[in-house]
Amino acid sequence: MKINVDKWGLAALAVVLAVLPFTASGYVLYIVNLLMIYIVLALGLHLVIGETGQFALSHAAFYGIGIYTAGIINNTWHPNFVVSVLAAGVITAVLGYLLGALAIRMRDIYLALSTFAFGEAMQWVFLNWAEVTNGSNGYQMSPARFFGLELTSDLAAYPFVILGAALMLWLTVRLSRSQLGAAFRAVRESDVAARAMGIDANVVKRVAFMCSAAYAGVAGGLYTTFASFIHPESLGFWTTILILIMIVVGGIGSVRGAVIGAVIFGLISELLRQVLSFQEIIYGLILIGFMMFAPRGLFSGGARARKAALGESAGRAGT
Repeated sequence: MKINVDKWGLAALAVVLAVLPFTASGYVLYIVNLLMIYIVLALGLHLVIGETGQFALSHAAFYGIGIYTAGIINNTWHPNFVVSVLAAGVITAVLGYLLGALAIRMRDIYLALSTFAFGEAMQWVFLNWAEVTNGSNGYQMSPARFFGLELTSDLAAYPFVILGAALMLWLTVRLSRSQLGAAFRAVRESDVAARAMGIDANVVKRVAFMCSAAYAGVAGGLYTTFASFIHPESLGFWTTILILIMIVVGGIGSVRGAVIGAVIFGLISELLRQVLSFQEIIYGLILIGFMMFAPRGLFSGGARARKAALGESAGRAGT
């Protein structure tokens, strides 16, 4: 019954998204495009924190690298936007793997601090490497292209952003159900137990960092299909916190929770643009409240079901 409900929900969502371009204003389409970017970002952070248990705070940095990579490629060579999105994903995947190779030497708060430092360093680069990023003036991006068609509006970019987000969601579900996904969860529960089952925990962690960074890079590439400007201030620590809140409130370790959390807090962040001075306080209170009173989030499922699923995952990882 649960599967049928999920299928009906997905079908209804698909119908709404298909009808939306014919009934909604440009601003609404912009918001939907932005929500799809948040979904991809949340899914990426879900892989490294929710699936693998590595508390990384570098997501906004990889998102920014993806945006600047795709934007620079678009401005310089004007290729099919698929090329720039893939390039953004590949470059961030390589950087994520390298960061993971360094970060896996640390655990818990030390891991969080080291990845936070990387994120802050990258924002400094975005602000000061003026020859490439135009520094604090922000970076203007030319319209993305698709086989000669310029995507000059939110409506033109809408189907590509929707398809991109749907593809990343499908990949996340497939990965979660794969042997690699089982290895992620085994490492999350215990490095020692994972190694006892023949899993190379260090390799698994590096791959998790790589996949998470690639998702952020792809999200950045997709962002350039409907946005024409980016400022380094929007790629700071609070962007990572916003994505973290999405997966915490949705339910750490839950793909569904990451998606729903991204939608809810994507909309909340847009509403809070009217009270920018209170944004950080509100986000902080929400995060603290859920960590104290509902650490499993809204859609993580019961503890017994989680333990059963973890046991099954560990069994598959060892085979």
